Amino acid sequence: MSSDPSPTRDESASAPDAALLHDTGSVRALNPGPVLEVDPLLDDPETRIIVCCGSGGVGKTTTAAALGLRAAERGRKVVVLTIDPARRLAQSMGIDALDNTPRRVKGIEDTAGGELHAMMLDMKRTFDEIVEGHADRGRAAAILGNPFYQSLSAGFAGTQEYMAMEKLGQLRARDEWDLIVVDTPPSRSALDFLDAPKRLGSFLDGKLIRVLMAPAKVGGRAGMKFLNVGMSMMTGALGKLLGGQLLKDVQTFVAAMDTMFGGFRTRADATYKLLQAPGTAFLVVAAPERDALREAAYFVERLAAEDMPLAGLVLNRVHGSGAVQLSAERALAAAENLEEPRIVDQPGGKAGLRNSPDTYDSSSSPASEAPEPDAGSPAATDQDRSVEHLTAGLLRLHAERMQLLSREQRTRDRFTARHPEVAVAEVAALPGDVHDLVGLRDVGDRLAANQDERPEEHEAHG
Repeated sequence: MSSDPSPTRDESASAPDAALLHDTGSVRALNPGPVLEVDPLLDDPETRIIVCCGSGGVGKTTTAAALGLRAAERGRKVVVLTIDPARRLAQSMGIDALDNTPRRVKGIEDTAGGELHAMMLDMKRTFDEIVEGHADRGRAAAILGNPFYQSLSAGFAGTQEYMAMEKLGQLRARDEWDLIVVDTPPSRSALDFLDAPKRLGSFLDGKLIRVLMAPAKVGGRAGMKFLNVGMSMMTGALGKLLGGQLLKDVQTFVAAMDTMFGGFRTRADATYKLLQAPGTAFLVVAAPERDALREAAYFVERLAAEDMPLAGLVLNRVHGSGAVQLSAERALAAAENLEEPRIVDQPGGKAGLRNSPDTYDSSSSPASEAPEPDAGSPAATDQDRSVEHLTAGLLRLHAERMQLLSREQRTRDRFTARHPEVAVAEVAALPGDVHDLVGLRDVGDRLAANQDERPEEHEAHG
């Protein structure tokens, strides 16, 4: 198996890397730092919101669902809000489909009195609900039928993140659930998740919108006569840039939304403050890979800069081995020894047995007794080679696994050295995908197992 790509300048220059083993067949952990204790976090009645964030493809959705299930089975009334358009969460919870309305999950262990609900964000439907809730029937119909609004609500940059936070604010305001677990959008960086709601709110309450609103405020087409020359020139330039019909659609949208714009930014600011409140806990989810942990480190730093309460890091898909005492180097050496045997490696007595005259002395054994296959016979040799070939293959597989473990540990150690204060919970790699409540429960058990098994500095040499 190929080794890691060369580290970047900042990684290779970090002092803690010097303490790492260069021997890829050994596994040595630096001081592992604090352990993320999941159950106390889930059981704390003061914890009302858990936000799972991180880069795409690291298991955020599964982690959020597993946390929600575990909290519900420990007695809390939980709703899991996922932004993942895939159907995995619905399938794993035994629900035909998720939509913008919380659906109760059946089949959980409810002896502790908990409940589990799940929902998947419908971005456009959430935007529609805002319009319907803050405008009279006629104006709402005009907005919902406006072409510009339809484009904005379906895919304008930042809309998904804004609507996720809008829905979170709605759920929290209802005060119906003890705990809300949020699976954030698969953003390319922390900036998208944290900044998009503010960006969209600023856009909807910004100067451009006010400029476009001016003609409507002074009386539509007739009012244009009263606009100064500069305003006319600006709207004319925008018409050429956007197209006359689009500009008209935008102005019609703006006129209909006039009374609602201030509310968007107000709610965005309120939700942002909610994320900073003591009852919220952020969990950064990552995999033990260089890019994922680099992104996780950036999330940690950005959350700290924004005064967001970080609970810790969930490290998914961590590989292990039941034979860490056998290093990759020794395993490879043993495999090569089996595949290329030398005379000095032959077991004692085989050569002498083949050369001994007694071997062929018929008087040494009764004629009626069938002789055992000679150690040097073709049949015995083929059997030995088959066993040796299989053993060598297993040794090479073990060597690859040990090299993988070593790379994962070095990557984890770089993160720990950079952020020693961050509590970490590791989840061992599963043999297959999670597709039901049993699998989610298993993930929750593995998350909670970290608090009972304090990792210690360990080392395996050949």
